[in-house]
Amino acid sequence: MKINTKLASEFVFLLLILAGAIVFLVFRPIPLSHKPLEFTLNPGSSLKSAATQMKQAGVLESEWSFVWLARGMGKAGQIKYGNYQLEKEVSLFELLDKISSGRTELSRAIIIEGISFKDLRALLNAHPGLRHDSLSLSDAEILQRIGAVEPDAEGLFFPDTYNFSSGSSDLAVLKRAYQTMQRHLQESWNKREPDLPFETPYQALILASIVEKETGQPSDRTMVASVFVNRLRKHMRLQTDPTVIYGMGEKFDGNLRKRDLTADTAYNTYTRNGLTPTPIALPGLASIEAVLHPARSKALYFVARGDGSSYFSESLIEHNNAVNRYQLK
Repeated sequence: MKINTKLASEFVFLLLILAGAIVFLVFRPIPLSHKPLEFTLNPGSSLKSAATQMKQAGVLESEWSFVWLARGMGKAGQIKYGNYQLEKEVSLFELLDKISSGRTELSRAIIIEGISFKDLRALLNAHPGLRHDSLSLSDAEILQRIGAVEPDAEGLFFPDTYNFSSGSSDLAVLKRAYQTMQRHLQESWNKREPDLPFETPYQALILASIVEKETGQPSDRTMVASVFVNRLRKHMRLQTDPTVIYGMGEKFDGNLRKRDLTADTAYNTYTRNGLTPTPIALPGLASIEAVLHPARSKALYFVARGDGSSYFSESLIEHNNAVNRYQLK
């Protein structure tokens, strides 16, 4: 009886030691080689492969302890992929909680005003934090996937900074940018000035893209818009170089020549009346607001001064004098 009691006591003692060792292992801070320490769990990672990736990144000292803990806590199938960052030392328990709850570091894509949809696609294709689901899709297929009803993708995506969890689909970013543009465009359209030469918000978006490309100084934006609005009212051709360049596509070599201005394309506003068929770039909110609230002026011309600003004229004679002064001097 005494022997059995002694064995039982020793067994309990061993269990206490084992329990203490387990608690120490699970809650002991894991030493980090540097701070912050970033690591990535790839999409489709199993528990074992996730542990391997973390060991290779210098997060884990041993894979088996993490695998054992995840299985013991019933979280073996809850590992979330993405980019993670450790600002301080954490325990195995805290690490498991972090990656099973998916508390990833957010990535961001910055879409700037004035770029084309082609440039936007290239930007997203090169982003390491995105899943490139649109890579093999045509522009039309992308529009269909994100629920856009327009026939052309140019100009439909709002320039802004978009945060997302690493591994998100690029289509999700495009859909957010498209919906954001639709919201801003409609809100601005509802508050527009009366008697503007636009029948639809899309027409305003087209002119906003032209204003975006033609504006050097932000303070000139509403005057640039005023010139184009005044020309549309008088049924004058817009005669703006960025539309010609857009219509040339890959043929544009950086120099715009006289023959380019006379070569007719759907986007040559020197040879054709009215707006271009589609936007020519991504306009920002300031350009959208400018075409829907243009400056009150009679200006029909403008020329770059050479310092980023423009000189505006009401008559062709005044404009030619400004060209001689600022461009031909």
